[in-house]
Amino acid sequence: MRLVAVLGYSRRADEELHAICEARVRHAESIVREDDVVLLSGEAELMHGHWRAGEVLLDPHARNTRENALGVAKAARELGADQVVVVTSRWHAPRAAVLVRAALRHAVPVETSSPVDGPPPHLAAREAVCLAVLPLHLVEMRRRAAATPDVSGRTAAGEEVDE
Repeated sequence: MRLVAVLGYSRRADEELHAICEARVRHAESIVREDDVVLLSGEAELMHGHWRAGEVLLDPHARNTRENALGVAKAARELGADQVVVVTSRWHAPRAAVLVRAALRHAVPVETSSPVDGPPPHLAAREAVCLAVLPLHLVEMRRRAAATPDVSGRTAAGEEVDE
């Protein structure tokens, strides 16, 4: 089963779906297959209001890419996904993929799919800063992963956890 995870985008004060986020939603609708499970992450309620391709799961709590990645990994584990497709903007995809792979502990293949878009200059600059702090985010995710059980019920340290 393939999980298609659509990552949201907003400028915190947005009450309407941002054009960048809408492009991600439309792109996801164009690639989703009948047997896929779709997860809307981040601005989930806003995206859901614009989604036209069937049932979806919502992760409205993610407020940044690291939280998106953790939510995607949790859903993939719970669903038993054998592949994850992260739908996000082309300029955001490399960092998002690294974080999702780290959150999944490389348990399943992760690929990205993006609408044809280019970042406005201020977002390109912001993404460069985010890439610079990516190693710190990976350390934090590894710390969390060490305490979180995988599908076998064991942590990365090999300890068995009862949930």
